[in-house]
Amino acid sequence: MTDSFHVEGAGVVFLSRIFSVERRKVSSATESFERDVAVHPGAVAVLAINARGEIGVIHQYRAAFDRVLLEIPAGTQDVAGESARDAAQRELEEELGCRAAHWRLLGLFMNSPGWTNQVMTIFEARDLTEVDRRPVGPEERRAHVSWLSPLALRSKLRSEAAIDSTTAVALHRVFGTFFNDD
Repeated sequence: MTDSFHVEGAGVVFLSRIFSVERRKVSSATESFERDVAVHPGAVAVLAINARGEIGVIHQYRAAFDRVLLEIPAGTQDVAGESARDAAQRELEEELGCRAAHWRLLGLFMNSPGWTNQVMTIFEARDLTEVDRRPVGPEERRAHVSWLSPLALRSKLRSEAAIDSTTAVALHRVFGTFFNDD
């Protein structure tokens, strides 16, 4: 039988507008240690598919990598009382300029459980209606929107050294063997 761990206590060591970092004291019957954990309110992402079967993506600058990345619309659940689906609709309007009549939950995944408690909720959105984009922040204002066929998107993503994990998970959940050779 394994020795079971539990968090005994935590203190905030860093606070930002999006997340905080807690130093957590973890114990079991035989040992204790500390871990720093990025505490995040959660995020949503949307795999938007238009009537032609094309997938909406944004080309957006990301400071963490100092380059423009190709991603599906996504964002933090940072509005009090807002459901994950409502946050996804908000992100879809902000980033792609669309509303969706049909939504399907594709699932949730833990981004990197070794250092953050962030959970990403991914939706598929169809029956899209174009609306005005409502970008928030300088990166979104300068982002470029593209609609790509699954084959064109696969080709583009395969040419990248590394791709956004949220985009990869969403594509895999809808297209199954999307990244496997035909």
